[in-house]
Amino acid sequence: MISVHASPIGDLGTMDVGGMSVFVREVAKELGARGHKIDIFSRLSDGGSGGKIDLSENVRLLSFGVDTGRLLRRAALYPHLPAFSQQVDDLRSREKLEYDIVHSHYWLSGRVGTWLQERWTSSHVVTFHTLGAVTNMTVGRDLEPELRIKTEQTIVDGCDRILVFTETERSYLMDCYIAPPSKIGVIPCGVDLDLFRPMPKVSARIRVGFDPDESIVLYVGRFAPPKGLERLLQAFSCLRHRQLRLAIIGGDGDGSAADRKLRGLSAELGIGERVTFLGRIEHEQLPRFYSAADVLVLPSHYESFGLVALESMACGTPVVATRVGAMERVVGGDGAGRLVENGTPQELAEGIAAFFSSEYRSSVEMVRRSVLHFSWKNVADAVIGEYRDVLRRSNRRDTNSRRDGRDAPRR
Repeated sequence: MISVHASPIGDLGTMDVGGMSVFVREVAKELGARGHKIDIFSRLSDGGSGGKIDLSENVRLLSFGVDTGRLLRRAALYPHLPAFSQQVDDLRSREKLEYDIVHSHYWLSGRVGTWLQERWTSSHVVTFHTLGAVTNMTVGRDLEPELRIKTEQTIVDGCDRILVFTETERSYLMDCYIAPPSKIGVIPCGVDLDLFRPMPKVSARIRVGFDPDESIVLYVGRFAPPKGLERLLQAFSCLRHRQLRLAIIGGDGDGSAADRKLRGLSAELGIGERVTFLGRIEHEQLPRFYSAADVLVLPSHYESFGLVALESMACGTPVVATRVGAMERVVGGDGAGRLVENGTPQELAEGIAAFFSSEYRSSVEMVRRSVLHFSWKNVADAVIGEYRDVLRRSNRRDTNSRRDGRDAPRR
């Protein structure tokens, strides 16, 4: 597995580490437990050390430095990808390894995967997680460079299989990148149902420092434009419910530009005293915060996976989300969640208010029950099925090439 920009053991909730890192780690762990051997290649995480780390049974994390003198963000890593690819290939040569599958995550990793696919005899599977063309289309601004979109097109054209989490993402690939439908596999989202379990609300609030008498609206995630945090703050300013508090988890710390901007907007909207910025919380501690909240809100412009929604619902806490990407698949009815159609601050405010009305009827058990089929085991089953299909097709191509060997060029 290739995950260049985001380590699977990075600080969750910071700018480059989110649901993708959890997906890589959890799927690798499930595959390793079944006897498959997985190496995950990533750049050094902030404060991390290089070399090899055994993450779980049959799973290694191999981290390489990028020689820039500092850790670069996303697109700025592109010029350093050839050196990263060379380090991966050098390790493979030293250890005399042969990989059946290269599974790349995100467009930067996909570029590395394309180069390795050309050097090796491995099949190349890609999960983009988000797409540049769709980010620009849905967020409404030129966030992603043309380099990303062109690179994604190259990856789509050359890879063996693309894995997505929703039919919506499948449609985006076909419409924006002319991806052949036969090349795209749809797999389920996943959540750790053992870690994310309900806790008694009052005791959870006391443990995390919330006032037991307040009503708590929770946001968990990165402070990135596609996440829609600005319109969540605007929506919250429309709510005048007595003792209502917005708790925000995530971000790169008090000194980051995004954090300063959101705090400034809270003050401008006159809600600074009702908004609490909690910073980054360790993944293992999040169940307490989900259980302590009355409702989780995901105001995203674009959401391909929906991990945070699944985690919240696994803890029995309902979700208000915009009707984008994976949210339609994850957030169902029966009181487990509510989808708003256009994501305006007013619509979000109305969606949040519905969970504090006397008409709302649901239970912790009912909310959790709605996501019990989203286990990482089911995700791993689907991924293995896709891998096997890719390898079968590859073997058929190799057989046909050998039959036509007299006419086929060799290298």
